[in-house]
Amino acid sequence: MKHKPQMMKMRWLSAAVMLSLCTSSAWAFSIDDVAKEAKTLAGKGYEAPKSNLPSAFRDMKYADYQQIQFNHDKAYWNNQKTPFKLEFYHQGMYFDTPVTINEVTATSVRKIKYSPDYFNFGNVQHDKDTVKDLGFAGFKVLYPINSKDKNDEIVSMLGASYFRVLGQGQVYGLSVRGLAIDTALPSGEEFPRFREFWIERPKATDKRLTIYALLDSPRATGAYRFVIMPGRDTVVDVQSKVYLRDKVGKLGVAPLTSMFLFGSNQPSPALNYRPALHDSNGLSILAGNGEWIWRPLNNPKHLAVSSYAMENPQGFGLLQRGRQFSRFEDLDDRYDLRPSAWITPKGEWGKGKIELG
Repeated sequence: MKHKPQMMKMRWLSAAVMLSLCTSSAWAFSIDDVAKEAKTLAGKGYEAPKSNLPSAFRDMKYADYQQIQFNHDKAYWNNQKTPFKLEFYHQGMYFDTPVTINEVTATSVRKIKYSPDYFNFGNVQHDKDTVKDLGFAGFKVLYPINSKDKNDEIVSMLGASYFRVLGQGQVYGLSVRGLAIDTALPSGEEFPRFREFWIERPKATDKRLTIYALLDSPRATGAYRFVIMPGRDTVVDVQSKVYLRDKVGKLGVAPLTSMFLFGSNQPSPALNYRPALHDSNGLSILAGNGEWIWRPLNNPKHLAVSSYAMENPQGFGLLQRGRQFSRFEDLDDRYDLRPSAWITPKGEWGKGKIELG
C-alpha cells in the first residue's frame, strides 16, 4: 500500500509584505474593517479580558468539561442550504474567557448569541440563569469532507490564537497560531488571543469559507482573514495585519505548535508498546535559494532552540513523515492520521530566521 503525504497548507500573507488592489460592491465586509478596530485598539492601553465564568465551570476537571457537548441538531446553518455548519465550544476549565462570534451576510453583520440550549451538559450540574449570558469559548467548522452524507470537523478555533485544521481522513494533531511573541526568551512568552470573529455565511455552492478575526495582547493587535478550502489537502489562505503597542523582542509569524514525546530517533525511556508517539517528527524548510532542510524533532531534557537564518523562504512546516500504522501501533489516538502543516509565504518576507524550540 502506498501512503501519500497529507497536510494542511497555509498560504500566509503578512502585513509587512502586503500590496493589494481590491474592487468591492456597495457593501462588503473585509479585513480592512477588522484592521480599523485593531489599529484603534493598538492606540489604547491594553485591557485584559475579564472572565464571567462561575467557579463550578472554571474549576472543573477535564473529564467533566468533556461531558459538555454541542447539540448537533442545533448546528448553526443547519437550516441553510450550505455545506458548511458551525458548532460552538462552551466555556470551562482554562477556557474561561468569552469570545464574540458574528455572522456576516450580504447586507449585515449579526452577533451569534450564546444560549445554554445549544449544549448537552451531561452530568454537569448548572443553573440555567447563571449561565444564560456566558458566551462561547470558541467554535468549530463542519463540512462533508469524508462523505457526502456526513459532516465532519475541518477547523477548530479555541484558546488564545490557536486553530487546528484537518484534511480528508485525518484526526487533530498540531496547531497553528495567529502570532507568537517572545517565544523561548528569558522574559517569558506572551500569548495573544483572538477576541472576536466574523464568519461569512456561505452560499449553497460555495466550496470555501471565510473567517475574520481580531487579535489582542498587551503588546500587539491584529486583523486576520482565513479562507478555508477543504479537500484531501485542506488549504487555508491567511492574510494578517499586525499593529504593535510596544516593543517586541521576537515576533513570530505563522507559528506552529506540535508534540514529540518519543520516536525511532529517540526511543521511549520507559517500556511502551508504541514505537513512536508524536504529532510531528520533523521541521522541513525550503529556503529562498532552493535548498531543502530537514531537522528531525526530539524531546530534550531542557529548553533548546535551533535557528536557521533565512531570506525570503519559499516554505516551511512541521511534518508527520511515515504514516504506516505499524510505526505507531495506537488504535485510540491514531498518530498515523495526524496532519502535517506547510506554510507557503506570499510575497517576499525579507531577512529573518526560522526557529524550532
